[in-house]
Amino acid sequence: MLSDLLLRQKEMGVSNRSGIVAAVDGSPESMAAVDWAARSAAMRRSPLKLVHVMIPPVVIGFPEAAIPADYFEWQQEEGRKLLAEARNAVEKTLGDVPIEVSSEIISGSAVATLVDVSKTAQLIVVGCRGRGALERGLLGSVSSSLVHHAHCPVAVIHDEDSATRSSTAPVVVGIDGSPASELATSIAFEEASFRGVELVAVHAWHDEKLVEVPTVDWSAVRGAGEEILSERLAGWTERYPDVPVRRVLVADKVARLLLEQSESAQLLVVGSRGRGGFVGMLLGSVATAVVNTARLPVIVAREL
Repeated sequence: MLSDLLLRQKEMGVSNRSGIVAAVDGSPESMAAVDWAARSAAMRRSPLKLVHVMIPPVVIGFPEAAIPADYFEWQQEEGRKLLAEARNAVEKTLGDVPIEVSSEIISGSAVATLVDVSKTAQLIVVGCRGRGALERGLLGSVSSSLVHHAHCPVAVIHDEDSATRSSTAPVVVGIDGSPASELATSIAFEEASFRGVELVAVHAWHDEKLVEVPTVDWSAVRGAGEEILSERLAGWTERYPDVPVRRVLVADKVARLLLEQSESAQLLVVGSRGRGGFVGMLLGSVATAVVNTARLPVIVAREL
């Protein structure tokens, strides 16, 4: 049976999507992303592709100095070594699970190359920071650009110890009724089903903590929020009867609430744009706050 994501891809005429792609650059965060991608591929029984982008050197100076011919050979050799290391890690993670694993070295800009690769992927997985990121940076330029521009959902792996998070911890999803939130809900239910864990559905029925205002019937406002959440969950709970759902409704900043819930979770799923987003907006404020601050794997549900 095809997953909901694959069904959506088929309906949109992109049934040729190849599986999960993991970006490899040799950084600790990249290796954590490779491990997470391998475990995800094993759960999904999905092909896994390891991609290393060989970035052409930038020569500054006038006249331009000639680049030694053996530099490119060295780059290729380094790329092969990184991919071989990644494949060894994948094999250890997969064990006897029969997953198709391939690898490729592509020359070009890291961001443009991975965005292009995402056109034929179900999911692209990256470390939160790459080899060239500053130590204090929470999100590197490549991962940040992908969550803004990729053509498929993006998993950003924040913890090097993601594999040590409890396998029984829940999956958390933010639900606000937007189209991107609907895709996030689809992904979250599927991920919770694969993992056999609880899904925590978070909905903020108001974006601020409220004070008592005599002229406002806050119980009615909350009731409307509960109704919205029930409507958004109804079809999915029927489709995934194996997934227990815990509903969390509050009047508070939704990003703060999602981050609080994520402290005891193994995965957080958010839409790329929320109910306040608009056509052409690349990433909503909630998704931006979460992906920059969270310390666990986050899937940003970018539309296909």
